[in-house]
Amino acid sequence: MAKILYLVHRLPYPPNKGDKVRSFHLLKHLAKDHRIYLGTFIDDPEDEAYLDTVRGYCADAYVAKLNPLLAKAKSLVGLLSGEPLTLPYYRDPGLAGWVRRTVETLTVDAAVVFCSAMAPYIPDMSRLRTLVDFVDVDSAKWTQYAPNHRWPMSWLYRREGERLLEFERSVARRAARSFFVTENETALFVSRAPECVDKVEAICNGVDADFFSPEHDLESPYAPGEIPLVFTGAMDYWPNIDGVSWFAREVLPTLLKRSPQLRFYIVGRSPAPAVTALADEHVVVTGTVPDIRPYLRYARVVVAPLRVARGIQNKILEAMAMAVPVVAAAECAGAVDAVPGKDLLTAGAPEEFVCHVERLLDDAAEAEVMGRAARRRVLERYSWDAHLARIDDLLLQEGSANPAGAAA
Repeated sequence: MAKILYLVHRLPYPPNKGDKVRSFHLLKHLAKDHRIYLGTFIDDPEDEAYLDTVRGYCADAYVAKLNPLLAKAKSLVGLLSGEPLTLPYYRDPGLAGWVRRTVETLTVDAAVVFCSAMAPYIPDMSRLRTLVDFVDVDSAKWTQYAPNHRWPMSWLYRREGERLLEFERSVARRAARSFFVTENETALFVSRAPECVDKVEAICNGVDADFFSPEHDLESPYAPGEIPLVFTGAMDYWPNIDGVSWFAREVLPTLLKRSPQLRFYIVGRSPAPAVTALADEHVVVTGTVPDIRPYLRYARVVVAPLRVARGIQNKILEAMAMAVPVVAAAECAGAVDAVPGKDLLTAGAPEEFVCHVERLLDDAAEAEVMGRAARRRVLERYSWDAHLARIDDLLLQEGSANPAGAAA
């Protein structure tokens, strides 16, 4: 049993959004065979209720509170220092001191860093074997945001993309191994950091197919007679905000002309004002729900109309595991190991979304067959333990132990 330092930019529980799903399952996997020393942030007061759950997986944990508004103001220091704004956003002296003391006094064997923003807490990766889970190429995400915003935000996003890429390349060169969530993300990073080609690889997301199963006895949250279309996700995340706004504006009105009993359910925590403004007799914005499974289980169709997407969207995998037919933007579906037309449907233009949704609503038998095929695909391809076993192979190779007294 090794001593593993695990650094995560957001409390890895509850697993109610994409990054927390992955970081929680990584914590759970590591804790099976190792003593975990967790350093993390809590940026949502509601998550404080889960601190004891998280500590139950750890030998020790340091949880720093992060106020998003103050952190945004603090991140502006990066404009003066020349660094990416992401780094000062997550800079905390208390956490830095805890990491240093933990490594020095406990002779930690290795570190796992989740998200590049946590890499500065281990400046000397040559002395502490470090694996980095970048998840996505975050620098590309910021660059992708730029054309969709006006100046000065467009300039700020481009700057962040450029500076963060420089930092990501530096981290990947120094780490023992780095990971991305898909082969496509890995290839994208290598195209931008060719010197790192032999130091990065993909570790795909998984899904808990026992939890997300249509076999559970769940009560429908929908009114009799309505036809629910469902989107799930954290609704303070800009790509999700953009996606549901686009769908409500460009796709839903056409669908309603033929099926006025349709209701578009936007299910997810922290809806931004732009999302709550969509609510009307045909659009329901739920906010946080105790369990998203009933919304998926009884949905007629799950839609994923994200026009900006990085990596695998857990929302698609969870719907597939629940045997619900999915219509997804090509940008989302391309990262999922699924057969378009069999396991899910892909769309781009509004008329394609309309055509595919109406097709599934009109043919219940086809929708059921596609849902069953989707669940089979999840069971075959998306086991968390099978994917994360690669971490075990790399975590403690010979010579990886940290010398006593190594600085963090």
